[in-house]
Amino acid sequence: MSNNLEIKKQKVAEVAAVASNATSMIGADFSGVTVEEMTAFRAEARKADVHIKVIKNNLLKLAVKGTDFECATESLKGPLIMAFSGEEPGSAARVVRDFCKTNSAMQVRLVAVGGQLLDASALEAVAKLPTRDEALAKLMGVMKAPITKLAQTLGAPHSKLVRTFAALKEQKEA
Repeated sequence: MSNNLEIKKQKVAEVAAVASNATSMIGADFSGVTVEEMTAFRAEARKADVHIKVIKNNLLKLAVKGTDFECATESLKGPLIMAFSGEEPGSAARVVRDFCKTNSAMQVRLVAVGGQLLDASALEAVAKLPTRDEALAKLMGVMKAPITKLAQTLGAPHSKLVRTFAALKEQKEA
């Protein structure tokens, strides 16, 4: 009996470590998904740095206690597979969304991001969140735009003068 208790404690500790470092959690009912499909799903998740865990709901409630995902404890009902995002909140949502498109057996039950429990319909919105690189690129574009515009504005009178002289020269040559 104590061996079984130790195994459960290890599982709780493992999921707690993943949950404490995760940025989002997606819970989906995986009833009806075949082993081959689940293997393919796990392979896609590994590529996207998404941690997939299947654990009893009681153990999951213990594991997420004290994390941002404690808000989801009331929604943990039935067989669920949990997908935890590493650094990007949208990565788990993208992996689950893409899998659900090709496999109707998996149904999303809960989405938790930033300490808030969202409805399953919010999966698409979370999946559309930009990656870190995309967000940084957008930020740099926004920061660079005023400086570029200033440089163009300061250079405009000089370039207009040069274009005027060039047009005048062409007109006199003709």
